[in-house]
Amino acid sequence: MSKPHVLFIHGLWIHSSAWAPWAALFAERGYTSSAPGWPGDRDTVAETRDDPSGMNDVGIEAICRHYADLIEAMPEKPFVVGHSFGGLIAQELLANNYVVGAVAIDPAPIKGVTKLPFSQLRSGLPVLGNPANRSRTVALTAKQFHYSFGNAITEEESDALFEQWTIPGPGRPLFEDATANFSRTSPAAVDTHVADRGPLLLTSGTEDHTVPLTVTRAVVELYASGPSVTDFHEFPGKGHSLTMDAGWREVAEVCLDWMSSKGF
Repeated sequence: MSKPHVLFIHGLWIHSSAWAPWAALFAERGYTSSAPGWPGDRDTVAETRDDPSGMNDVGIEAICRHYADLIEAMPEKPFVVGHSFGGLIAQELLANNYVVGAVAIDPAPIKGVTKLPFSQLRSGLPVLGNPANRSRTVALTAKQFHYSFGNAITEEESDALFEQWTIPGPGRPLFEDATANFSRTSPAAVDTHVADRGPLLLTSGTEDHTVPLTVTRAVVELYASGPSVTDFHEFPGKGHSLTMDAGWREVAEVCLDWMSSKGF
């Protein structure tokens, strides 16, 4: 069986180029891959920072449609690896049969999760604290990034990641996710009981402030009674920066080993 193409999907506030080390490692293991940005992202971090207006009012549905369109143009269904909001998008794509399997790393919560730890609320406040942010892009400060992403690493490393990879992000997905349980037709809803989907790996860093461990465990519980394969992996001592900080390779190796165990 040939290895599937791997599609990497970034999360809020991070540019797609942050996946470059992952792409190189996956290439060593025989995978082709791509990491297209969200609709409105520009080609580089600098260009996106200079003009993030293309992401104004871009929500979860538009992001999902963007990746679905890209996948429909591919010769075969890919495998998807998503981080944070990219992990939510990965689950949407899997549930709707666009991909053969998925890894969701510290994924943004889907509809049905009722837990709201203080650290998650605080991480979202830079956007959710102002209703006007729903229709515009918002940038984090280095201090906000350190709390939300880099709390498990040194401030020096966090600041370096902030300078290297962060971009403004659309506020709308956060508002949609925060109100998902109050909407009958939320774009953050995922069918967790699809019988014929590919396997899914959900992961969580135990120190994650943006998507705390209890939140991801709640997502795992939503899948628990479903008929398809859903696995869970916990990364002790890791925060939300786990896909791009100095320990990224350990996370990537776990994903690769799991993919191999599932025949990919």
